[in-house]
Amino acid sequence: MRLPATRGPVSEEVVRLLRGATPAEDLDHGPAQPAVHDEDLQLSLWICYELGYRGFDDLEPDQDGGLALHALRKDLESRWLTGLTELVEPVATDPAGVPRALARLVAADDGPPLAKFLQRKASAAQFGEFVAHRSVYHLKEADPHSWAIPRLSGRAKAALVEIQADEYGGGRVERMHSELFRTTMRSLGLDDTYGHFVDDVPAVTLAVSNLMSLFGMNRRWLGAALGHLAAFEMTSSLPNRRYGNGLRRLGGDPVATRFFDEHVEADAVHEQIAAHDLCGSYVAEHPEAAGDVLFGAACALAVEAEFGARLLERWAAGSPSLRTRALSGAA
Repeated sequence: MRLPATRGPVSEEVVRLLRGATPAEDLDHGPAQPAVHDEDLQLSLWICYELGYRGFDDLEPDQDGGLALHALRKDLESRWLTGLTELVEPVATDPAGVPRALARLVAADDGPPLAKFLQRKASAAQFGEFVAHRSVYHLKEADPHSWAIPRLSGRAKAALVEIQADEYGGGRVERMHSELFRTTMRSLGLDDTYGHFVDDVPAVTLAVSNLMSLFGMNRRWLGAALGHLAAFEMTSSLPNRRYGNGLRRLGGDPVATRFFDEHVEADAVHEQIAAHDLCGSYVAEHPEAAGDVLFGAACALAVEAEFGARLLERWAAGSPSLRTRALSGAA
């Protein structure tokens, strides 16, 4: 994967710093806009975070932008966090009530009905676009939450490892969820190269991935990372059932739908582990983190709702949801 095309002065500065340039003295952040939809902000963060995953083939491993890029990333994260606090309402509860509070958050979620649309109405091209969007995260599925493993102990650590072991296929490469997603992409005639669609997806798609990386890569936000994972697992089974049924409606065979079908079963178990054994155990040991856990869960739901709304809005207007291309769809 090569560095993506820039989307404004900040992402241009990120690339300049990675190329070894001197930091700009007065960086223009562009016009103010909601952080979740800020193309320049989200791409800049995504590039910074990707250095901690697989990096870029047109950079040497030690090209990390140095202290200047580190400082810029912290500034961008501050802007992203401000945007998140504007997007979600604070949720307060006593530590013992965190699993119940998570359940209430999920039950109250009124995000756009993207899964129902994909199940019943989406064209093959629209379903292909959805999969292209999701590839930004699913081709590295589970990796952002794995940052939390070395920061945990006891029952919470064991619970997270249990969830992640399933995500990584229990040691069998063909069962890794990222590999199952690759199979779905190939069945739709999509390029399954890691990072292939980054230039094509909008800010909100990058924001879905950036939210996990923000929480996962910053030890300060460990509790939020756990809450994010809990919300992710607790809202997965039903949508994935609908995605699988939608792909079957479009002619997808069991190989093509296996990724979605696997999540229907696995996440029904994971949601209980995540809410009680992971988050419940963690806040029992760290009661001061209860608010962070619920903040992470609320952010997961809110950003996902923004993502769904963007796709449905574009499709309702008769437009592709990707920035630079429309997919023909092969299902």
